[in-house]
Amino acid sequence: MQSAPSESLVDRLEETAIAAILGLMTLITFANVVARYVFNSNILWALEMTVFLFAWLALLGACYAVKKGAHLGVDAIIDIVPPAPRRVLALISITVCIVFSLLLLKGAWDYWANFANLPQTEGRWFPLGFQESFRPKAWYEVNDIPMPEILRWIEPLMNDGDEYEKLPRFIPYAILPFTMALLLFRFVMAGIAVWQGRIDRIVASHEVDDDIAEAREQRGED
Repeated sequence: MQSAPSESLVDRLEETAIAAILGLMTLITFANVVARYVFNSNILWALEMTVFLFAWLALLGACYAVKKGAHLGVDAIIDIVPPAPRRVLALISITVCIVFSLLLLKGAWDYWANFANLPQTEGRWFPLGFQESFRPKAWYEVNDIPMPEILRWIEPLMNDGDEYEKLPRFIPYAILPFTMALLLFRFVMAGIAVWQGRIDRIVASHEVDDDIAEAREQRGED
């Protein structure tokens, strides 16, 4: 079944973003190696930047893999049961994944919120509201990455007009609630697809081999 044009556009945007992050990581690492061994210098912020980019890459990639059903899994049981029980097992798996992603979303928000001058949620496991009072932490900075001049406009909004020397932490940390919300959305959409009978599982196992064989056949390889 072919994807709708809008869905294909979103896929291309996601794939381009993931590829761009990977390319930027490679470029920064290569530049730092050249600086160190050729010019006997060092890009101080390179390591921290690549760590953040790798986290962005992993989190965005995990969400995209859910959308594409590309996560690996074991289907030894669901392959031997009839379609009806298989659908029930898939819905149980989806429910567990949705609950887990909800917990991840709460944890991600609670970790990031105060860095963005926002309240954390109340409640240990499930959100029971938001904090009435908290300590804003938007003045927290990363260790090495300098503050880009193009982002100076956020200083009066987040830091009472004081200048940032380094990049504020709430910017790279924002990937946490964003991707956890996206992961929750992906699992909900997968659950709808299972409920409607369009798919019967949310992971791939030997299907990857079939996809590789199909790709080779399309390229005319043996």
